[in-house]
Amino acid sequence: MEFEKPEELKMIQSTVREFVSEQLKPLERIVLGRAADLSDAEMYLPSDKEQELTAMVKEMGLWGVGLPDELGGAGLGTLGKCLIEEELAQTVVPFSLGDVPPVLFECNEQQREEYVMPAVERQRYPLVALLEPDGKSHVEDLHAAAEKKDGHYELTGEKVTFSRIAGPYFAIVFAVTDAKAPLRHGVSCFLVDQDTEGFRLSGDTERTGWAARVRRPAFLHFDHCRVGVEKLLGEEGKAFQLANVWLPGRRIVRAARAVGAALRILDECTVQAQTWMSFGQALSGRPSIQASLGDIATHIHATRLLVYEAAWKADQGQPVQREAAMAKLLATEMIHFVIDNATHIFNGPAYVAGLPMERFCRNAIAGSATDQSLQLQRSIIAKDILRGLRL
Repeated sequence: MEFEKPEELKMIQSTVREFVSEQLKPLERIVLGRAADLSDAEMYLPSDKEQELTAMVKEMGLWGVGLPDELGGAGLGTLGKCLIEEELAQTVVPFSLGDVPPVLFECNEQQREEYVMPAVERQRYPLVALLEPDGKSHVEDLHAAAEKKDGHYELTGEKVTFSRIAGPYFAIVFAVTDAKAPLRHGVSCFLVDQDTEGFRLSGDTERTGWAARVRRPAFLHFDHCRVGVEKLLGEEGKAFQLANVWLPGRRIVRAARAVGAALRILDECTVQAQTWMSFGQALSGRPSIQASLGDIATHIHATRLLVYEAAWKADQGQPVQREAAMAKLLATEMIHFVIDNATHIFNGPAYVAGLPMERFCRNAIAGSATDQSLQLQRSIIAKDILRGLRL
């Protein structure tokens, strides 16, 4: 069994790590805020600084590396994306290398020109609208519907999104087109422009100060919103078949981000243990602190190995539905475990406002899967076991 990463991927990871260390981490105080009351905290970097960093990444040849070749990217596989996201997740500064929702890769030529490329160049921001208010995320719970009428669809309902809104945007909306169809065969995906009549957005989008510490959703409202048939992404009723193409890989990459965040938390815990004294003794000399550091490192390493194996299998073209579910499940449990042990090492809640640890912990918790989602992952794994598929 080969455990060595390909040289090309190691070079890319090293380049991204250097970029994060030299360019992003020094900017963390801009995001965290410098004022005592955190009134100057930001969710994102100022646009001019983002544009400067984007130009730098493009010059390095890393912009859009995760895009398919036909979209001008490097066609980087799942393992490569995991290595990149693992590095990017080790700072509180939010920044991506031209990442877009993979479902957009299924756009036709006209839709690629109108939506995909502008999204890559940050000219338009895609809002993924799968979830609905009150936590409705399963097909049987989706209420938003699109009725076909005279060559167009009439979209009605509400959705929520956690996607960033920093300029002109469009929505990627999952809506029921056939309520009588078998499970997962009556949902379609639509591309809805910002200025479409009957579509409006509500909720905080760009928060500053104290509110910038917590990520909250925006709400999308559709009131008899008329959407042309040319806005249909893929085939009618096949939205979840489209999603199943990219969702397992996306779960693996999300798990890699949890590994990256946990690695930074471990770094902060290590510094805390080495520099703080208690009753004349460094924290690092206490058995309970050493036990917590050892447990954190072990959980991170186990999760990382699972993520890498799942990513490797995905790149080999093997089915990874089960492995992706395992990665998401273990990564979510791991990040909660890491935060709990970090609290012990910091001798109290790690959510001290204004510290990197607070933002990391809040981001990690906000980005982790819900109990409902974890149950779905367990169900995916259990179904394979019950079918007789061995590990």
